[in-house]
Amino acid sequence: MILVDWLVLAAYFAVLGAIAVWVVSQKQDSSADYFLAGRNLGWFVVGASLFASNIGSEHLVGLAGAGYSSGVAMAHYELHAWCLLVLGWVLVPFYMRSAVYTMPEFLERRYSPAARWFLSLVSLVAYVFTKVAVGLFAGCIVVQVLFPEEFIPGIGNFWLGAVGIVLVTGLYTVFGGLRAVIYTDAVQTVVLIIGSAVMAFRGLYLLGGWGELQAAVGPQFMNLWRPWDDPDFPWLGMLVAAPIVGMWYWCTDQYIVQRTLGARNETKARRGTIFGAYLKLTPVFLFIIPGMIAFALVQADKIPGLEDPNHAYPALVHALLPVGLRGLVAASLLAALMSSLSSVFNSSSTLFTMDLYKPLHPEASERTLVWVGRIATTVMVVLGLAWIPFITLISDALYHYLQSVQAYIAPPIFAVFFLGVFSRRINAAGCMAGLVSGFVAGMARLAAEVSKGFLTEWPVLYAFADLNFLYFCLALLGFVLVVIVSVSLATAPPPAEKLRGLTYWSLSDENRRATRASWNRWDVIHTCAILGIILMVYL
Repeated sequence: MILVDWLVLAAYFAVLGAIAVWVVSQKQDSSADYFLAGRNLGWFVVGASLFASNIGSEHLVGLAGAGYSSGVAMAHYELHAWCLLVLGWVLVPFYMRSAVYTMPEFLERRYSPAARWFLSLVSLVAYVFTKVAVGLFAGCIVVQVLFPEEFIPGIGNFWLGAVGIVLVTGLYTVFGGLRAVIYTDAVQTVVLIIGSAVMAFRGLYLLGGWGELQAAVGPQFMNLWRPWDDPDFPWLGMLVAAPIVGMWYWCTDQYIVQRTLGARNETKARRGTIFGAYLKLTPVFLFIIPGMIAFALVQADKIPGLEDPNHAYPALVHALLPVGLRGLVAASLLAALMSSLSSVFNSSSTLFTMDLYKPLHPEASERTLVWVGRIATTVMVVLGLAWIPFITLISDALYHYLQSVQAYIAPPIFAVFFLGVFSRRINAAGCMAGLVSGFVAGMARLAAEVSKGFLTEWPVLYAFADLNFLYFCLALLGFVLVVIVSVSLATAPPPAEKLRGLTYWSLSDENRRATRASWNRWDVIHTCAILGIILMVYL
C-alpha cells in the first residue's frame, strides 16, 4: 500500500472515530440506553447492523477461501436470508411484547431461571471460542497479507494488527454501548458492500468475464448441489440440517437478535430484518465469487499460487486493485472485523450484566448496570487479547470450522425456543433436559472429532467422530426433540398464566390486532421478493 491508500484508510477511520465520539457524547445513564440504544432504532440501522454483525472478517476470508477451494457450495449458508424473515415475522412480536434485554431472559419468562443461567453461560463460553477466536484469526490473516511489511521492526503485523484492532474496537464499544455498535455498523456496511463489489467486478474484468470464469473453474465449482455422500457439503445436509443452524443463529442468538430488541417498535424491527435479508443475499456475489475468481486467475498464471485458501480475498486486494481502491477495500476488510468484534463484545456484556449480575443484585441502580456493562466489555477485550496466542491453532478451513462447531451448539437451543413459542405443553423440566443433554452430546462429538485419529481401534466411536457434521446436526436435533417432548409429557404442564403472550396459542385478541397493525402490503411484497430470489438461486 502506498500513500493514497493510507489516506483512504485514514479517512475511513476518521469518519468512524467521529461517529464514535458523537455517540459516546450522548447521555447513556440507563441500561436501556447502553444495552439497547434506548429502544429507539430505525429500520435502516437495524438492518445494516444485522448484516455487518454477521459479515465479519471470517466471512470475507472464509467464504472467499471456500469459493477458492470448493466453489459455490457454501452459498447455502448465505441463502439463509429467509431465516431473518422468520425472525421478523414470527419471533419479533414475542420478543418485543416481553420487553426483554436478552434471549436467556426470554427463556426465563417462558421456562425457568435455570434455563436463563444455562443459556447465558453457554453463550458466553461459545462467543470466546467461536466468534472472538475466529474473528481474530481471520482479521490477523487480513492484516498480514495486506501489510506484508512490518510497521515496527521485530513485531510481526499478525500480532500488531490483532492487538490494535481489538483495542480500537473495544474502546468505542466500552464507552458507546449498542448505539456506538449500531451506528458504526451502518457506516461499515456501506464501505463493506462498495469495497467488495469493486473487488468482484474488477476481478471478473481482469479474468475476461463470467464465461471465462465458468470455463476456468469447471461445472463442479458452479454446482450448488453436491452428492448426498459428499464428505463436506452433502445436498441433504445442506438443505435440511444447515437451516437448523441458520434458525438458531438468526432467530435466537443474542449476538444477532439484540439489534431488533433496540428497534423503536415492532414495525421498525420487522422492516430491519427485511432490509437485512436483502443485504444477506449479497455475499454469494461479493465474497464467494471473488474466491472462485482467485482460483481461476491462479490457473491462468495471472497471480501467484496460494498455499492457503484463506488468503484468496486479501491476496486479490493486494495483487490486483489500483491505488486508492486498494485502500477502500482494505478499509472494508477491517470494517468487517471491527463490526463483528464490537457486536460480540457488546452482546457478551449485555448477557453478563442482565442475566448474571442483575439477578444476583436486583437492587443495583441503572448507572451501576451501565458501569458493570462497561467493565464486562473490558473483560471481553482482555480475553480477546489473551486468546491471540492460541488462534493460530484454528483449522485452516476457517469457515468450515465455524459451521461445524455451530452445528454442535445450535440444535438444543433452536428446539427449546421454537417448541416454547409454538407449544403450550413444553415445560421447564423438558427445556433443561434438552439443553443439558444436547450440549453434552454436542461437546462429546467435538471432542471425538478432535481426537478422531486415536479412535481407529474403536469402530463405533470412530463412526461417531467421522459422521458428516451436518448429518450429526440432524441426529442431534432428533435426539433433543425426543428428550424435550418426553420429559415434558412425563411432568406437569406449565401454569397457563405463565404462558400468557409468550406462545402462539396463548395470544390475546389485542396481541393479534397489534401485530396485524404493525405491517402493510409493502412488507409482504418485499418478503415475497426475497423468497423469490432465493428460490431462483436454488433452482
